[in-house]
Amino acid sequence: MNHRAYLALAIPLTISTMTTPLLGAVDTAVVGQLANPAYIGGVAVGSLIFSTLYWLFGFLRVSTSAFAAQANGAQNEEQGVLAFLRPFFVAIIVGLCFIALQWPIIQSAFLVISPDADVRQFAADYFHIRIWGAPFTLMNYVILGWLMGMAKMKEALSLQILINVMNMALAFLLAHVFSFAVKGVAAATLISELTAFVLGAWIILKHSSNGFKMPSIKKIMDTQAVKKMFHVNKDLFIRTICLLVVINMFTAKGASFGTELLAANAILFQIHYIMAYLFDGFANASSILVGRSVGANDRTLYEKTLTLSRQWALVMACVIAAVYFLLKEPILSLFTNLPQLLDVTLHYADWLVLYPFAACFGLVIYGVFTGATEIAPVRNSMLFAMILFIVVQTAVTPIWHNHGLWFAFIIYTVGRSGFLMMYKSRLDQKLFAYDKHPLPS
Repeated sequence: MNHRAYLALAIPLTISTMTTPLLGAVDTAVVGQLANPAYIGGVAVGSLIFSTLYWLFGFLRVSTSAFAAQANGAQNEEQGVLAFLRPFFVAIIVGLCFIALQWPIIQSAFLVISPDADVRQFAADYFHIRIWGAPFTLMNYVILGWLMGMAKMKEALSLQILINVMNMALAFLLAHVFSFAVKGVAAATLISELTAFVLGAWIILKHSSNGFKMPSIKKIMDTQAVKKMFHVNKDLFIRTICLLVVINMFTAKGASFGTELLAANAILFQIHYIMAYLFDGFANASSILVGRSVGANDRTLYEKTLTLSRQWALVMACVIAAVYFLLKEPILSLFTNLPQLLDVTLHYADWLVLYPFAACFGLVIYGVFTGATEIAPVRNSMLFAMILFIVVQTAVTPIWHNHGLWFAFIIYTVGRSGFLMMYKSRLDQKLFAYDKHPLPS
């Protein structure tokens, strides 16, 4: 494993994982060209609801990728199929539950966020269309995670490029050409998610090396394997709850400052998502390589993956921060053409220059822990970081207002990285306890 091989895996994964933030960013950018800032606020609140729902079950992609990578490392085709089927059934059930519970979900969200009347109406319009894509979105998580874990990069990349291009084209067409505004943006995302599922399922069925032979129900429901899957997913679920508590508190506090600041924060948060998912591609590469090393019991591959992960985390932080700093005004202009809103957004834009450096190690080393399916440290680090955010946000926002809110978010992000790195030596010892020679720290 060298830099070229690592990048050959990380770059396609980065492009693939960019689908999640780009869907929200495209929606925000499209409505940002309309006349009313409440459109952005409505999409921001609607997107937040879906981020909350889907991130709670984001483990469907992460754990599927990890278990598939371990099966791939062990060259066990049947286990690779099982790594797909078990979370796939969970995705179907959860997605249907979201549809059935859509009314209490959106009412609960409005109670927490308390948006203005116009924002509330646009958010409801957006939500009630996109909710029908819930089963397909969650099944897409499993499909993407499995393709990544099985190192089918070409297929994963093609699928994600398609969904993004389709979403951008349809969002512009339905929102601007046919003047459906927020409803058009939501419909575009729904159609793109459904199309991605159909094509993803076709790719898996047609291009699996073993023809994707269906194992017996007894093997699918194997008690120990299912227990391990849910144990890993439980910790990822708790980790995601902590993340969503922070994001929802951030959004709710920003909403309390008024519609204009809510819209400005929504734009900056979409850029933050893009930055985070740029790191996520490298985290996925680390996860897959560590999964292979664990499956093959290959300590050398594990050590090299750790070294490459740290090095490229820092390189990416420098590149992302520099590009954003130099091009922040043109980037922000893509999201809105309202001069007053753009001025407000620029007033807080420099906080995102700090974000890549605060986040880089935590976001990339996270992939090492998920690849090893050792998720308890990830859970614990997020719990500590969430508590840190609550304390700092409570202390500084009465004084610094929205600047204080962003300061608290940056401190929380530093905490995510720092707390997780504290567990790194313990992970080394657990995975390779038989070896007397310590791994490099």
